Amino acid sequence: MKRLAVHIAVITLSAAACQGPHPSDNDKIIRMVKPSVFHSGSFKPPHPEQKPKVFTAFGDERTDPYYWLNERDNPAVTAYLEAENRYADSVLAPVEALRETLFSELKGRIKEDDSSVPYFKNGYWYLVRFETGKEYPVFSRKKGNLDAAEEILVDVNELAAGKEYCQLGGLAVSPDNRMLAYSVDYSGRNLFSIRFIDLEQKKELPDTFEVGGNFAWANDSKTILYDTKDPQTLRNDKIWRHVLGAEHKSDVLMYEEKDVTQYAFLDKSKSEQYFFIHSAYTQTVEVHYLDANNPTGQFKSIRPREKDFYYNVEHWNDKFLIRTNWNAPDFRLMETPVNSPGRENWKDVLPHRESILLSEFTVFKDFLVTEERRNGLAQIHVIRWSDMSDHYIETGEPTFDCHLDNNPEFDTGNLRYVFSSLKTPPTTIDYEMATRAKTVKKVAPVLGGFDPKNYETEFVWVTARDGERVPVSLACKKGVKRDGRAPCHLTGYGSYGISYDPGFNRDKISLLDRGFVVGIAHIRGGMEMGYRWYEAGKLKNKMNTFTDFIDCAEYLVREHYTSSDRLFVEGRSAGGLLMGAVANLRPDLFKGIVSGVPFVDVLTTMSDPDIPLTTGEYTEWGNPAVREDYEYMKTYSPYDNLRAQEYPNMLVLTSFADSQVQYFEPAKYVARLRDLKTDGNLLLFKTNMSGSHGGSSGRFSRLKERALEYAWMLGLLGVR
Repeated sequence: MKRLAVHIAVITLSAAACQGPHPSDNDKIIRMVKPSVFHSGSFKPPHPEQKPKVFTAFGDERTDPYYWLNERDNPAVTAYLEAENRYADSVLAPVEALRETLFSELKGRIKEDDSSVPYFKNGYWYLVRFETGKEYPVFSRKKGNLDAAEEILVDVNELAAGKEYCQLGGLAVSPDNRMLAYSVDYSGRNLFSIRFIDLEQKKELPDTFEVGGNFAWANDSKTILYDTKDPQTLRNDKIWRHVLGAEHKSDVLMYEEKDVTQYAFLDKSKSEQYFFIHSAYTQTVEVHYLDANNPTGQFKSIRPREKDFYYNVEHWNDKFLIRTNWNAPDFRLMETPVNSPGRENWKDVLPHRESILLSEFTVFKDFLVTEERRNGLAQIHVIRWSDMSDHYIETGEPTFDCHLDNNPEFDTGNLRYVFSSLKTPPTTIDYEMATRAKTVKKVAPVLGGFDPKNYETEFVWVTARDGERVPVSLACKKGVKRDGRAPCHLTGYGSYGISYDPGFNRDKISLLDRGFVVGIAHIRGGMEMGYRWYEAGKLKNKMNTFTDFIDCAEYLVREHYTSSDRLFVEGRSAGGLLMGAVANLRPDLFKGIVSGVPFVDVLTTMSDPDIPLTTGEYTEWGNPAVREDYEYMKTYSPYDNLRAQEYPNMLVLTSFADSQVQYFEPAKYVARLRDLKTDGNLLLFKTNMSGSHGGSSGRFSRLKERALEYAWMLGLLGVR
């Protein structure tokens, strides 16, 4: 999804751990707000004289004086961004030592030579590990048992040698275990090339070409299906067939998605028997299937697309299992015969249940397992096929994240899942579904004396201005008083139906140990409270997302968790849109705002179908070519609603190569904000010249970026 802050995460490998500061140090930070250590001065980056761009629509005129910043190849643009970087570095100089201290803390929590819990598939144990001092993971396998010799599949450190950016996109071993396919991006724009290795002969094949990111092996182990992107819009629109050893130009086009509002996503069933193409975006989906034993065949549609009709498919025995919103706003699970999958044959497996969102599911020989969401939190539901007897896995904390892990085996009674919370590191658990016995396989290691017993979590409900109840997850160190004098870090997202789960974040221990209250506002636009929660925060209900966040922040001040001169808020991507909107609406409520890769120029971007990944988002934000949509979007678009007023301290971050939110959106936003704001507060803008939407690709490099954000906040509280 375009505005979603995407990280291609391969494994959660480490937990937060640090030696917290002395209690008296905590008390100083909590009880006192010293003058900021920063001196901003006036700043105006150099730029050439440019004629403003004027947009007209429906009799309305918008003037954009900084439209020229979208000229990616213009040296003046690069000079402009570099000048902003130099200015930010100069302002942050007083906390450089603090930033180094924070980086050491963040890095010190990581067990550098850590590894994942191995999982078994098709005769091999697969694992991911890191080596001390290295930025990137190593992927490997062991044949038969864990005592066997390790076979390296991909060492990403070798791929990244000499590169400013390196991201592994995907990795797949052929069904006969002989061939490896993997993809890698060096651009930061999610433009991948695929490579192949003969694992028996230990040699790389000459076959290599550009892919969109998704690929899957046919069962002959010599044919692979893959997707490609439109070169201009970066929309995944075509599925191809390649045979190893054949010329790339002879690859066969298997499917083309011609609807510019839809994307073609390739997948393979857990059974390995079928390919699926989900032609989708947001809530309109059509699924095509093809026998993976017959890759030269033709994809067939299970059910033709229909506006607002959503379904996704898995294979089980002689049936397709279908999760769908058909007469079921929070989704239900249905089945249909593989040999006649049309909707007229769909039958309920799990009927629709009001106020219980069916999020995901996986299948085993004897059990069906679903991820569900009730009262704002995720739960795992285990159901026995033979009699449909069921139970939920117990958790035991007031707010938490609980999700399925790697479960590639079909004929097993063991389920693997991961539990974490704002104070509990990711805990990988093997669960015997028949007996309900739990075996903890791994608690993400904690270095430096971190003890979850020193922290407490809370799940509270905030009554929004329209009477809706909005959940908020909170954490703090034990002993922090609720007297309004604790600093607070509140985050939110609220778009695309993405639920912001309250899982463990090792980095935030540096804030908790300095007396911060840390929170997540589960605002409308996600699906924490079901599909209605999403619909109540999109299109012409989008303002609910912003007012929910403001209402949650006001609650924390009113209930003395913090005060407005100690309240920091953060959002990334569509969460950056959230930050831009609340800054315009309630600038007095916040001490500081961190806005990462922010989608802030809503009208201009959504009016340009050539900007990557725009057309598919009309169902999320609206289409500015429609007058009613245009007028509503203009009421909240952050760039269009900047005005002469005081704004809080702001730190805006972007990446030059970002393909999901183009760098020029935050660049223009900051430039215009400098023209209009009437305060003397800090406005800093940093561009990562070699990163992507998720920032830098290396695990330690990303920590440097986080240390910068935390040092900025602490500096505003007077801490050096």
